[in-house]
This record gives sequence, structure tokens and C-alpha cells, in this order.
Amino acid sequence: MADKIKVIVVGAGGRMGREVVKLVLQDEELELVAAVNRSEAGTDAGKLVGLEPCGILVMDQLEKALSQTDADVMVDFTTPQYAYEHTSLAISHGVRPVMGTTGFTTEQITELDKQCEKQGIGGLIAPNFSIGAILMMKFAAQAAKYLPNLEIIEYHGDQKLDAPSGTAVKTAEMIAENRKEIRQGNPKEEETIEGSRGGYYNGFRIHSVRLPGVFAQQEVIFGDFGQTLKIRHDSYERAGYMPGVKIGIQKVMEYTGMVYGFDHFID
Repeated sequence: MADKIKVIVVGAGGRMGREVVKLVLQDEELELVAAVNRSEAGTDAGKLVGLEPCGILVMDQLEKALSQTDADVMVDFTTPQYAYEHTSLAISHGVRPVMGTTGFTTEQITELDKQCEKQGIGGLIAPNFSIGAILMMKFAAQAAKYLPNLEIIEYHGDQKLDAPSGTAVKTAEMIAENRKEIRQGNPKEEETIEGSRGGYYNGFRIHSVRLPGVFAQQEVIFGDFGQTLKIRHDSYERAGYMPGVKIGIQKVMEYTGMVYGFDHFID
């Protein structure tokens, strides 16, 4: 049997982080070597996620986890505020980052790619790990070749920090690769309330809805003479992202450089 992939989970006390800890503890191909979460420090990682004690106590510092373990991969679901710092720190220790945290700039991704190449390791920044969401993005990019008039509406809970979501931004980028920039709508259009038409990207609009009780949904609406097409994906629970997270953990062991987007692994 091949050696297990040794994993550090950062943000282990968060809602997504807890699901990743469960995944790693319950998967025979993965091994949890550290869990990091400042507010849960000292807690057994197994007990933290409702499983039997595993003997791994949650640490309060990522640097400590990287220095004291021989991890292969770091999985991070924290906040955009710390995303770049955590990724760069992991790479400097030769640990492959798998980042579910969004908020990276193009310049940061380029720099992180250089750092990965220098260390000879792979990395992944994935705005969305849901296989269904990736298919939605790919279908939308394909449809844009034929129906170039479109808008994106994404829905998340009211505690989400970034808008638009990383998934919406990645969808927009994929669409823009298949569609020339055209400014949609009436050229004399005027917003009587600022922002009511949403964010502008490559000639189309992105709308972000933030409400309590909402989990994660996105739809891309295409319009043409006499017809519309809607491509929509709905997520109902965080466990649905875990098959994609495992694929990401496995894939970063196979290449060198930073990959932006889980879509690169879904043919």
C-alpha cells in the first residue's frame, strides 16, 4: 500500500475546516499530522469534529505545525486576510498548499507560482471544490460562445466576507476566455440607486446576494432573442465539497507550480 499523504488542516475549528478534519481522519489514504485553530488550541482534533479522540491536539500557530511535522499538504479554509501569508509560509517549508480560501490577487498568484516552482512542489488555489459547481462553470463558459449576453447571480450567507464570491470571479474569467467583451444593455442606461446593476466585468454584470439562511448557490443567466438559458448550481451542505478536496490533496502531489482553479482537474 502506498504511503499515506500527511495533511495539516488550517482553520480546523471552522465549518469547512471541521469537514476537512473528518475527511482526513476517516480516509485510509490520508493522515492528519496537525490541526491549527487558535480558539480551539489544546482540543483533540477527533473530539473537535465529533469523532473518537485521535491523539492530535489542535495547535494555535501554523508556523509551529509546519516546523514540528513532516506534512506533505496543507489544507486551508480560513479568511482572505491570511490567505497569502499562510500559502507562502507553507511553500517555504516545502509543504504543498491546497487553498479553499479566496481573495488572492493575480499578482499574488503569480508570485506563489514562482515560489512553488523554486521549491519544486505543487499548489492549488480553488474558489470552489464542488464538482457540480465546476461543471456549472464549464457549461457556462461553453454557452457564452453562442449566447454572449449574460449575467451572474451568486447567493451566500450574510457572514461571507468577499463579494463577489471566488466562484463567481472564476466563472467570469472562464466566460471571458470564450467571449469578446461587449457592453450589454441600453447605452443610455442609468442607475438611480448606485450599484443596483451589480459589478461590471468584461461587459456583463455580477450580482452578490448575502442573506441569513442561504448556503451557496450560483446561476448564470443567458439571454437572446425569444429565449433564455439558466445554468445553476446549488450546494446544501459542506460535506459535498469533500470529494473535491481529496482530489486536490492527491493532485498537488503530482505536479510543480501553483494551479488556480479546481476546474483544471475536471475534464
